[in-house]
Amino acid sequence: MAGERAVRLFLTQFVIRYAAALLAIISLSVPASATGLDAGKTAARCRPDERGPAILVAIHGLKDRSGTLRLELYPDNQNDFLADDTKLLAAGKTFRRVIISPPAAGDPLMCIRAPAPGSYALALIHNRDGKSSFSIWRDGIGVPGNPSSLHGSPSVDQARVRVGDGIARVSITMTYRRGLFSFAPL
Repeated sequence: MAGERAVRLFLTQFVIRYAAALLAIISLSVPASATGLDAGKTAARCRPDERGPAILVAIHGLKDRSGTLRLELYPDNQNDFLADDTKLLAAGKTFRRVIISPPAAGDPLMCIRAPAPGSYALALIHNRDGKSSFSIWRDGIGVPGNPSSLHGSPSVDQARVRVGDGIARVSITMTYRRGLFSFAPL
């Protein structure tokens, strides 16, 4: 009887863990738009003559004109900076995203809305192959602090931007992989 009870308990715990793992995998593979979350795109758009807090970013040092430029706004803390967008949105935290194709010539400008005045973390990704995930070998990254080199992910201190009631202006110089695991401007 005790052995049978132990087997039932083990099987129940196994099924619960398996189901939880399966749900986690499914939630990671479902696009944000399929879950009803627009990955912050609607709230991020800057519209002509719209007032309120926003960030206008001048982008310098693109390696080429391929792929897309993805500007993302995060909460101003290390735990949430570069965190999964669906988790941030599901938790009611700040996340905004604007995606554009690089222009054929000149330094691009991108605008992203902030939900309110305050401090945020901002990251710019040059996704050169157009895929949704970041490739350390191919893609570039930029943050408002414009570090001379990055060894690993940028910190929230390097990405911090303060936004008032109007448009904050920021200049970001892109960095690309140099050496094995460091990033630097071209």
